[in-house]
Amino acid sequence: MHRREAFLMMPLIASMVVSAADCSGQSALEFTRRAVAFGPRPPGSAAIASLRNYIASELKLRKCVVAYDEFTAQTPVGPIPMKNIIARFPGTSGRAIAITGHYDTKAMPSIRFVGANDGGSSTGFLLELARVMSGATRKDDLYLVWFDGEEAFGAWSENNGIYGSKNLARRWASDGTLVRLKALINVDMIGDRDLGILQEMYSTARLRNLVWQTAAQFGYGRYFLDEQNAVEDDHAPFLRAGAPALDLIDFDYGPGMSFWHTERDTMDKLSARSLEVVGTVVVESLRRLEGMN
Repeated sequence: MHRREAFLMMPLIASMVVSAADCSGQSALEFTRRAVAFGPRPPGSAAIASLRNYIASELKLRKCVVAYDEFTAQTPVGPIPMKNIIARFPGTSGRAIAITGHYDTKAMPSIRFVGANDGGSSTGFLLELARVMSGATRKDDLYLVWFDGEEAFGAWSENNGIYGSKNLARRWASDGTLVRLKALINVDMIGDRDLGILQEMYSTARLRNLVWQTAAQFGYGRYFLDEQNAVEDDHAPFLRAGAPALDLIDFDYGPGMSFWHTERDTMDKLSARSLEVVGTVVVESLRRLEGMN
């Protein structure tokens, strides 16, 4: 990754039986811990294949349809096979909402980079959402997507990084899924004990306003900040393809960003409270999005 309306309360949707209170930060943290236990998980590695099998085993317990978006990425270190994981919880409206995040870690041969926050927290968070959403009656299709290849090989550039989201955006534009999307919310680095999510200004303003106002109504203004930033992340290919998309990212990890892409990105830097705050806001935002046409 690289730096660069007024709201109306929606009526409760009778078909939506999941509430914000159902999302457990402790459960999300445990899912994260299990993902991180596989060690460094760069694309194409044995470890990411093992993690993918673990995610698939968890999804078999949920009432969803699992698919894979397989492709070969042309990277600075050569062609690397990658695989996005897609879990669909069917709805009835013909519309769709996607919650996404990456499950790879940056390839860093000189250090043991396990990416507890950067790659781990989004993986665990999405597994917790799958647990929460299993069995719920939905109006809109819900897609949970684990992206492969978010991280660049070496320095990030326009052509090096966010490989998985670029591929899926192209696929969804081709097969008609993209035009059905009401919203795509991407989560990244959301487990930090000192949680502070900036307003990502490339994101769709309507979505950003909805999520920030939802957070404020839960008393979470200390976590969803007024400070603005612009980040090229996995939401960007969908924005460029014309879909409404939002990035939720805490891009201030450790004093002076000292934990980011270092061996210090470990489980002790994470908090169940942070994951629960984000989960509460995302689940309630989903409920409100289902109330919109």
